[in-house]
Amino acid sequence: MMTEPVNIQRTLDSFSEPWSPRIVAQFNDYDVRVAKFHGAYLWHSHQDTDELFIVAAGRLVIHLREDGVERCVTLHRGDTYVVPRGIEHKPVSDEESHIIMVEPTGTLTVGDTHEEIPDHVDATTGHHVG
Repeated sequence: MMTEPVNIQRTLDSFSEPWSPRIVAQFNDYDVRVAKFHGAYLWHSHQDTDELFIVAAGRLVIHLREDGVERCVTLHRGDTYVVPRGIEHKPVSDEESHIIMVEPTGTLTVGDTHEEIPDHVDATTGHHVG
């Protein structure tokens, strides 16, 4: 259990790998994760949980696909969006963006259903800070 504050910016400054989230807090069986997004992730979905994205810096486009219909949601600094459980999604960022995510502890970043995992993607449940 963490008992000291964690500085999000300092945490982001401590690593350079995109798509490799760090767990900065845990509460009520949820993780608060921070990550650097740059480039394209992969199509994936989480069957049992929603996924909350908060853009701390940069710009994020979340491609969504449901029943063969695709659309995009564009987020800027300060924006938040919840991807509902079971919806295929693919985050893309043309510039390095800093993202805060809230998900149940143990949620795999690539979800339950996904396309082939490219080398630049860290398939993880998050890396603990400290």
